[in-house]
Amino acid sequence: MADPVVAELNERFGTANTELSPDVIYELQSIMRLHELDVQDMFFKWESYCIKMDMDQPKMSMSTVRKFKQDLQDTLERANRAQALEQVKTEKRPGGTPRPGARNNSDVFGMLDGLTTPAARRAAKLGSARKTPMGTPIGSRLKNEPVSSPMKLEAQLDAMGVIPPSSFKDRQNAGEVIEILNENLPAPEPPIAPFGESRIKLTAASDLKKLGYKPLAMKLSEASEILDDRIDDFTSLILEHYKLDESVFGSAAMQSTTEIVAVGRVASDTSEGKLNAASLVLETSRKLGGGFRVPLNVSKLKGYQFFPGQIVALRGTNTTGREFTVNEVIRMPLMGNAASTLETMTAHRERLRGGPDAMDTDDENPMPLNVIFASGPYTADDNLDFEPLHTLINEAADTYADAVILTGPFIDAEHPLIASGDFDLPEEAVYDPDAATMSTVFKYLISPALNRLVSANPHVTILLVPSVRDVIDRHVSWPQDAFPPKELGLHKSIKILGNPMTLSLNETLVGISSQDALWELKHEELIGGTVEDTNGLSRVARYLIEQRHYFPLFPPTDRTKLPKTGRQVIDGQAAPGAMLDISYLKLGEMVNVRPDVLIVPSALPPFAKVIESVLVINPGYLSQRKRAGTYARMTLYPPKLSEADAAPGGMLAHRIFERARVEVTRI
Repeated sequence: MADPVVAELNERFGTANTELSPDVIYELQSIMRLHELDVQDMFFKWESYCIKMDMDQPKMSMSTVRKFKQDLQDTLERANRAQALEQVKTEKRPGGTPRPGARNNSDVFGMLDGLTTPAARRAAKLGSARKTPMGTPIGSRLKNEPVSSPMKLEAQLDAMGVIPPSSFKDRQNAGEVIEILNENLPAPEPPIAPFGESRIKLTAASDLKKLGYKPLAMKLSEASEILDDRIDDFTSLILEHYKLDESVFGSAAMQSTTEIVAVGRVASDTSEGKLNAASLVLETSRKLGGGFRVPLNVSKLKGYQFFPGQIVALRGTNTTGREFTVNEVIRMPLMGNAASTLETMTAHRERLRGGPDAMDTDDENPMPLNVIFASGPYTADDNLDFEPLHTLINEAADTYADAVILTGPFIDAEHPLIASGDFDLPEEAVYDPDAATMSTVFKYLISPALNRLVSANPHVTILLVPSVRDVIDRHVSWPQDAFPPKELGLHKSIKILGNPMTLSLNETLVGISSQDALWELKHEELIGGTVEDTNGLSRVARYLIEQRHYFPLFPPTDRTKLPKTGRQVIDGQAAPGAMLDISYLKLGEMVNVRPDVLIVPSALPPFAKVIESVLVINPGYLSQRKRAGTYARMTLYPPKLSEADAAPGGMLAHRIFERARVEVTRI
């Protein structure tokens, strides 16, 4: 009987037609033993290694696997050195001087300090961190307010060694800018005082009311119609864009020697395992192909890139009736660029001056917009202090940010302490213990930070976008309705949006989705031969733009294969995953034109890239379970307006990608 571990290694690391060599399997098993990894965890590390080295998961050879093994070893050694250095810094020397500040009468002379266990030292350090209010930058315009953290489960997990000691204030490289887009644009100095009025006019492009549908009421007939309609819609787009005759289109499942254009959805012929060249099938619509699935032969293509759920237009033949031989993959037409009239652009430019009094200045160019993007989780796994969030809010207050756009999860259902329910609210919280809900938790742990930002800068625009992992949102499926502000204690100027959401900040059209489509696309895509875009991050972001959807993957990744969360897995219960409501997937489509800016938080490395004239930003997660994360800041300079630049009809392209400086920064 075949070894199940070897079979899983071949499935994860092998190719469609070739199994791994015994030497490679031996090396991979050696890595698993050395680092105590299972196959899935090792595959996740392999994907991260490929992204870090900017390569598209090459064929597993002895050379590549040894380089991978060496990289893991180097990473482990660096972590051990850092931990050893931290231990040296925090260890105390036993002394004989009485300490009147000691809380207990025991060990007054500190004689037992040197005999304490590492676990006890960690618990002591964690306890002292709780008693100290979170530090704020010097000169911060926000007053420190005490924040509480849970006491019971956290100390138990730490004493058991389940959670290694972590201290947000001791994080390294805080404030380091790890990536800059359009570095040629200068980083402006913040204003000396807040503007007299808001410099942002907010306009919703998505219909928020439609997101208020009833979840968990999906009908199979409606879902199949939505999936069918998507294929037919793209058929019409191809027909119109390439000026093709309707007779050119046909069913890929029908035997014929005539070359046709077949439009359908990429799928796998098996519900298990990853998509590969042998399992590749095209799912047709009922209108064009009777809903049949036909295997695809892509051997004639020099290169290809597919993922489950992708709508494709293929030129080829089915001479045998058993498979469709693809001769060409027809490029999908893109949506048009966002544009505005010269009068509208001029009005938005004048708004950047910040009020009627400021408009009389001799300065020709108003100050650029300052927009901050961040994504949850907003606190580490071992506490509910929300220190990363407070630090981000302090930064927004100190630089007088014009807008702060935060995506969920805010109160993460996958947080270990939230999942266990064993935590305490701040001492100053006034509530009825018998009537307290997660909205109460949000009110006392998150709302105070956001409200203080409004107090420091009354005209700041704060937007919150929920996540399917937000425990305060009863709308459990995606596309997702906004969670109600009632009982959250938020300032009335703070706005809660749907997920996904398309809106305009002045002329800038921004698309936002907290769903991690990028990671799942990277995990599920099938690459063969030579592809045009060899950068994995920009390639998966391009899928969203080409498919005109915030989550084009279908079906979504198996929940058991998603990145691990901090919650303890009980009875195989996996993370929530995509939570798609197929009947309402149309609400996840992009609206009319390509967005100027696309915000797609992901577990993949954070980045800012220009793809098909769209500024795509992955700000990363503000807190990455056991270490601090990243956020993104966009400095948007005003447009240079000229009638000569206007297209026919008097419309001006926004060209945000040319005048936006984006910095991805460690919190």
